[in-house]
Amino acid sequence: MKTVLAIRHVHFEDLGSFEPVLAEAGYRVRYCDVGVDELAGIDPLAPDILVALGGPIGVYEDDKYPFIRDELRLLRERLAARRPTLGLCLGSQMMAQALGARVHPGRAKEIGWAPITLTADGRSSPLKHLDNVSVLHWHGDTFPLPEGAVRLASTEITENQAFSIGRHALALQFHPEVETKGIERWLIGHTLELSLIKTLTVEDMRRDTQTWGPECASRGRRLLLDWLEGLD
Repeated sequence: MKTVLAIRHVHFEDLGSFEPVLAEAGYRVRYCDVGVDELAGIDPLAPDILVALGGPIGVYEDDKYPFIRDELRLLRERLAARRPTLGLCLGSQMMAQALGARVHPGRAKEIGWAPITLTADGRSSPLKHLDNVSVLHWHGDTFPLPEGAVRLASTEITENQAFSIGRHALALQFHPEVETKGIERWLIGHTLELSLIKTLTVEDMRRDTQTWGPECASRGRRLLLDWLEGLD
């Protein structure tokens, strides 16, 4: 059976709606929980797909969180070998840094439901399924486009919302995998960050998730299926 290794930084930011899609496509999913499982001993080329998931820390905080160095090494070696790799939010930032782009704080926090603007390349990529639908944004960091990467989507705040390298590497700053039924865990886990944004409340997030979440999850599953088909 084909395998997926998902690097999980906080327990509630998991594969969400992507996990059953992967299972139906014949992949066995295994999580590597940062802070519990060791990254240093992982063979970066062994999994058929590697997914780096989201989290609330910065890639540049490796002095506080030394595991970041191991994760970057793992991603660097995997991407150099052109092995299928998917990054979501923090995972996309890890991929960018591993490819030589410097991750840094953006000009504003981008949290909440809003659409992305697809580039011409994005409209011919698996991201075409997210055209004209709001997705969940939850990040404050950004990065320049890595060398050799293709920009797929932007927003007013974040120019590089998504990029790809060939069909094997896809990095998304936003969260197409989030499930409506799981958002309460996010609202609890990120309560401090939400409290610092005066224009957004927990009630706003809960309401907007009910409005946009089901459509985003449905489109996100189609995005993933499209990407998986391109790997064959």
